[in-house]
Amino acid sequence: MKSLPSIFNDVIGPVMRGPSSSHTAASWRVAMMAVQMIEGNLKKALIAFDKEGAWVTNYEEQGTVLGMNGGLLEIDMADDAMKKTEEIASERKIEINYVISSFENIHANSMLLDLISENGDKVLVLAASLGGGSFEIQKINDFKVNMHGDSHTLLIWADDTVEEDLSRLKPEAGKFKIVESEDNNLYIIESPVAFDKSLVDHIDQFAEVKKIRNVKPIMPVISGRETELPFSSIESLEAYSQNEGMSLGELGLVYEQHRSGLSVEVLKGKMKNIIEIIEGSIAKGLSGTQYDDRILPQQSNLVAKAEKRGQILQGSIINTIIENVAAIMESKSALEVIVANPTAGSCGTVGAALKAVSDEVEATIDEKIMAYYAAGLVGAYFAMGPGFSAEEHGCQVECGASAGMAAAGIVELFNGNASQGLGAASMAIQNMIGLVCDPIADRVEAPCLGKNTSAAVNALSSATMAISGFAHLIPLDQVLETVQRVSADMPTCVKCTGLGGLAITPAALKLKAQLEKIKSEN
Repeated sequence: MKSLPSIFNDVIGPVMRGPSSSHTAASWRVAMMAVQMIEGNLKKALIAFDKEGAWVTNYEEQGTVLGMNGGLLEIDMADDAMKKTEEIASERKIEINYVISSFENIHANSMLLDLISENGDKVLVLAASLGGGSFEIQKINDFKVNMHGDSHTLLIWADDTVEEDLSRLKPEAGKFKIVESEDNNLYIIESPVAFDKSLVDHIDQFAEVKKIRNVKPIMPVISGRETELPFSSIESLEAYSQNEGMSLGELGLVYEQHRSGLSVEVLKGKMKNIIEIIEGSIAKGLSGTQYDDRILPQQSNLVAKAEKRGQILQGSIINTIIENVAAIMESKSALEVIVANPTAGSCGTVGAALKAVSDEVEATIDEKIMAYYAAGLVGAYFAMGPGFSAEEHGCQVECGASAGMAAAGIVELFNGNASQGLGAASMAIQNMIGLVCDPIADRVEAPCLGKNTSAAVNALSSATMAISGFAHLIPLDQVLETVQRVSADMPTCVKCTGLGGLAITPAALKLKAQLEKIKSEN
């Protein structure tokens, strides 16, 4: 059975620190996986980015170093120690270096990790960031693999005489793969449950086994427990909702049940925790955040002040949405804990809009949970289509995706049906097709703040139109196909490279130079 995107693994998540999910979260995840592949503690790491890739211009400014360091040091993303990884590496006498070079790869966001342990064990890992924190480990040394961090994995380097024994020892629910080479083979056993230490020790005793590593999953939902969904395409989803009388949020919960194998109770608890983190990031932003290396000061508190002075509309939900978006984005830029939703660059949209509307309609926590599952289901279909990589598709797959997700969630809060939720998502995404990604000074702050705000307000207006009976005309699946087609016509310079759009205006270049001067002086 083909593994579908998980709402928690690939859409509403990861729980992370800013600034960028594709840079910071994905590099952290790759490093957390790779460092488990060496025997002994890490001593040296050399991280390379391809000179023809998208990260060459901004890997440090957009948090790749932050995430990679944290993963190599095995620091949890929620730990405040993430803010001082360079100091910790120095204290542990671990040498981590970054270079621009040329190496064979197939993705714009590729990274090559060359790791050496204290006892001299080595591993070379090629990986790619796929957008929104998702990643793929593509090669281990010279062995081609396909790892996403969502299973317990045994990596066994051995000659071919041990193949039959390993196949027999595989856990019942596990998968057995072989990657061959001239010298020896890499045997991969993947399982949804942890391997018994006795099994690992037993295999390690085989004379034919050169090395074995037990790599633990780092994703929230482990694969291998999937069951067949009662719907597949968006069209069949809509038909199923009409036959069963289920809302889009209820369908989102059904989707994740089949994807994860987890109970409704557990899944609702997971989403409740996500909502608490998102709303906590709003509260943190509104209370005020400080961080030197950012281009925007605290501004989320200015809306309430302007309203109090009578300068803007009084009691408007738009005011609340704007301050909520700004608060989340400020928390992200200050490296506080946030939820990429579906990416860090678009993390403000869904949380801000759903918090404002939930407060307005006095939604219960269960109603909010279902709204997030409606948003997550739209995001899952977006992940199956273009995905969330701005380096491939521009901001239409970040703020565009989040607008569609938020619109579906708002329809759920309005007690709308699944067809209305899908229609609202379609309209919201239609309004943002072709949106470019051009962060000023390579910081994911501006124009990201304005785009997140526009996306959130767009979500509210689209949900309002859908509930009122406005026609969306183009089905959501065709809208997603259009996003992917349009991105092929967009030049690379407006796809998160810092080489086009607002990023190359005189004001932006001046600001970037000022930041670089401050950093060099410090």
